[in-house]
Amino acid sequence: MNETARPPYPIEDGLPMPQRILAVIGILLGNFLGSLDSSIANVALPSIATDLGGTPAAAVWVVNGYQLATAVALLPLAVVGERRGAKRLYLGGMVIFTIASVGCAMAGDLGWLVAARVLQGLGGACSSVVGGVLMRQVFPQRLIGRGIGLFGLSVAISTALGPSVAAGILTVASWRWLFLVNIPLGILALLVAARFVPESRTQDRPYDLVGTLLNAVGIVLLVLGVDRLSESLGWGLAEVAAGLAVLAGLLLHQRTQRHPLVPLDLLRLPVFALSFGTSTLSYAAQTIAYVSLPFFLQHGLGYDEVRTGLLITPWPLVIVLVAPLSGHLSDRYPAGILSSTGLALLAMGLLALALLPEAPSDADIIWRMVLCGIGFGFFQTPNNRAILTAGPPQRTGAANGMMAQARLFGMTLGAAVVAVGFGALGGDAATVPLLLTGAALAAGGAAVSLARLAA
Repeated sequence: MNETARPPYPIEDGLPMPQRILAVIGILLGNFLGSLDSSIANVALPSIATDLGGTPAAAVWVVNGYQLATAVALLPLAVVGERRGAKRLYLGGMVIFTIASVGCAMAGDLGWLVAARVLQGLGGACSSVVGGVLMRQVFPQRLIGRGIGLFGLSVAISTALGPSVAAGILTVASWRWLFLVNIPLGILALLVAARFVPESRTQDRPYDLVGTLLNAVGIVLLVLGVDRLSESLGWGLAEVAAGLAVLAGLLLHQRTQRHPLVPLDLLRLPVFALSFGTSTLSYAAQTIAYVSLPFFLQHGLGYDEVRTGLLITPWPLVIVLVAPLSGHLSDRYPAGILSSTGLALLAMGLLALALLPEAPSDADIIWRMVLCGIGFGFFQTPNNRAILTAGPPQRTGAANGMMAQARLFGMTLGAAVVAVGFGALGGDAATVPLLLTGAALAAGGAAVSLARLAA
């Protein structure tokens, strides 16, 4: 193992204060922006579709393009970080993310915006895949758990607050400011991290070019196939089958590699594999609701963007409030119990949203949102803890990458399911079937989570 540079203080002991605080700010700010932008555009999708002349189904790719690019890039970027250094990858990612934000704000049509979002997703993936590694460098050994907890909390808060932040921005400005605000914050994160985050060690390990190609082709075919089901059932099923076949080929290829792209050693652990599956199903369920509900509230009920954002806000707000409690309980009770209970509550909340009366009051919507938020909040922290602690300590970086992969793959899958529903039934008529699908996914996640008790 080599070092690209030797910092003036030992990485093994973390950074001294106050450098540690400044380094943490630089890391978490970039990670916060990357996670926030995965959901911030949801509330504005109807306005974006109208302004840029796109259909609701096409507008979903403003979300889907970001998620898909990130999901495809996570595992290959984890290898790049090991070879070139986590700090170097993080800084490069912030440069890409900030430039792409400029492109999003200047978009003249929907295709341009989706392309800029794909580039933005690539930049966001860099901070997601190395954030946990950098936090382990910054914190001393006795406080590493606290550092990982802060990193996970930043992901949870930023993802949850997307609709609320969007509602606040849209109150005073157009949807383009959802991306313009990233520019000064991205520059700040870049400058602070460049100054205070220590240089990272590197490893002499080969690139798995074949595995990287199979990973990208498999994920793209799978998601595009799901999206095409609404247009052509035959071609859609063919693409889905091809994607699954390519991903199966990826796993077979990985078995022959000394340094596999996919961390097969972790996936062989039952608790890790079940936690990964639980996370994927839960984020797919949440994304289905987050993407479809704005269309229902604005087109179906005639609400404006601000009212829509405020009605969705109780869900993420409750997650932030419940997360510390679920984290405390996760030290005393198994994740299989806590996460299963949370996902059962999420399924009940989504079912209740699907059964809304024809002319619901704000209170009718809010209590259902609160129930969903309580459920997701109780699921998230214990499940993330299970993923990060299922394997040996030296594999925390790989576990962190797979945790992000599960989250983003689930969100991409959820957005693709919404695109199918919109394409087949239309934006308003699809809401109830989509929410019922989300409830089924949450219930399935609860069952998978419960299986960990016997693992």
